[in-house]
Amino acid sequence: MPKIKTNRGAAKRFKVTGNGAIKRGKSHRRHILTKKSTKRKRQLRCPSQLHKADVAVARRMIPYA
Repeated sequence: MPKIKTNRGAAKRFKVTGNGAIKRGKSHRRHILTKKSTKRKRQLRCPSQLHKADVAVARRMIPYA
């Protein structure tokens, strides 16, 4: 069997946790930050888990993570 290529874009966006869940960063924190409240920006800092409907697709893209 040949090796499976990792999708490099997905590898930069997702990390697999110890129990196998997939961690992702939140969006809307790149620019236009002046109009967003401090609370909203602070909450966007913490990573969240990928929705279970998207986990199978993400695992296929990062097979060795």
